[in-house]
Amino acid sequence: LCVAVSFGISMLTSVLISGVLPIIEGVFKIITPISWLEMADMNRPLMKRLQMEAPGTFHHCLMVAQLAEAAAEAIGANPIECRVAAYYHDIGKLTKPNSCTENARPDQANPHDGISPNMSAVIIAAHVKEGIGLALHYNLPPPIRDIIREHQGTAVMHWFLHKAKEDAKAKAEAGKTDPATVDESQFRYSGPRPSTKESGIVLLADSIEAASRSLERPTHGAIENLVNNIVSGKIDDEQLDCCPLSFLDVALIKRTFTT
Repeated sequence: LCVAVSFGISMLTSVLISGVLPIIEGVFKIITPISWLEMADMNRPLMKRLQMEAPGTFHHCLMVAQLAEAAAEAIGANPIECRVAAYYHDIGKLTKPNSCTENARPDQANPHDGISPNMSAVIIAAHVKEGIGLALHYNLPPPIRDIIREHQGTAVMHWFLHKAKEDAKAKAEAGKTDPATVDESQFRYSGPRPSTKESGIVLLADSIEAASRSLERPTHGAIENLVNNIVSGKIDDEQLDCCPLSFLDVALIKRTFTT
């Protein structure tokens, strides 16, 4: 009898928690660890779509999640929020997965070779807005939507900006005229910049994970230089000015990323 009563109480408690928890979270505008763990489930429809339709982006998100979670633990931020938000930060690329080089096969040409750098910038920048749309459609909570919106800040798309300047220089040499001025603002994300520690961590992890793939010899020194250069670049570009990361936080984050 005691066993049956204990089992019944356990079942009743589970049912009550499952039913009441969403109400409590909605009233107090909080997300409990249970809900974070549910959203981390790789069998959720949106995660399955990312795995099947954009496998390169999915792998990138997994790596960003590892970096972001470790950095959050190092500075006392919310590691599970960083990990889960990192899983979803690039879901906007599902709308045009083939426009992202990480989803191209080795035998495929760069999808941006045949179009202008301005058009490339428009296509890539759109993944932030598309991500917000998908987050709303799949009812992702506000903290994840905020990180999706902020994970690029107002950063410059340096490769496309460089390509635009090279194109302008080539046209000027062909026509024997002065190169046309390239408007840098056309190659910036629309923002906003990160507003929380977790959002700032994901922004840094995202940039560093993507850049680390270009390292031919990923030695400790090379990785350390890469991390220092990217973080310094984000600071100089004022991408972390709106989030409460301290100098100590940034130092710990860099050390964690390098490790």
